[in-house]
Amino acid sequence: MPKANVPVLKKDKPKMKTSRKVIAILILLFVVLMGVLFFRSQISKISEIRFSGNKYTTNAELLKQIGVGVGSPFFGISESTIRERLTAISSIEKVTVDKQFPGLISVNIEEYRAVAYSLSKDGSLKAYLANGTEVPAKNGGIAAGKPLLSNWKKADPNLAKLCSVLGQISDNLTADISEIIPSPTVSYPDRIKLYTSSHFEVITAISLLPEKIEDLNSVIDTQQPGTLTMLEANSYSSFGPAEDNTEPQKETTNQ
Repeated sequence: MPKANVPVLKKDKPKMKTSRKVIAILILLFVVLMGVLFFRSQISKISEIRFSGNKYTTNAELLKQIGVGVGSPFFGISESTIRERLTAISSIEKVTVDKQFPGLISVNIEEYRAVAYSLSKDGSLKAYLANGTEVPAKNGGIAAGKPLLSNWKKADPNLAKLCSVLGQISDNLTADISEIIPSPTVSYPDRIKLYTSSHFEVITAISLLPEKIEDLNSVIDTQQPGTLTMLEANSYSSFGPAEDNTEPQKETTNQ
């Protein structure tokens, strides 16, 4: 009796590809859901912004310049953006930003140092910074070792030049200078007059001041009050006999 041919039943193959797609979609949906929940939660918001080092700009002014505040998205602004926005303020020289998750942004401000002061017509005190920026003076007084700038026009390019030069000179070398006024000539458009606390009148130029400042202090330490010219050549003449009737100083010239 012949054998009947029985067809072989095919085994069902596991639907691996379909299962993997479903799992991938579920994972993606889970990630999206968690992301939505995260960015809507308080943990993703700025909880505190700390400022340090700012003297001439208030915290409120800094916050306004940054454009974000407490409650803003923590990841909505980068450290570089904060630096760029704050260094646009003329009194600020350097900014360091440290973002610490969750929620804390620490900002350290380095401002240009004050090099001189001026007295406005209304009696208010202004500070001149090393880059020529004029800002309201803080703490109600003139710091020791800072000269008063008188008779300067804000549009005078030599004013910014003077502030820059003063910023390059150490405070101990300018400590005796009490006032600086412009005194330009055809030969020296940047000529200035300095008045010192030790009663000297000094004629020099802004461009020459860095190289002449040590000579100035040397004369002040060794001579009686008088007039000191420090241009291409240095010359000195005493105002007159000292109170102890010592002989008046003879005029000297140093090349």
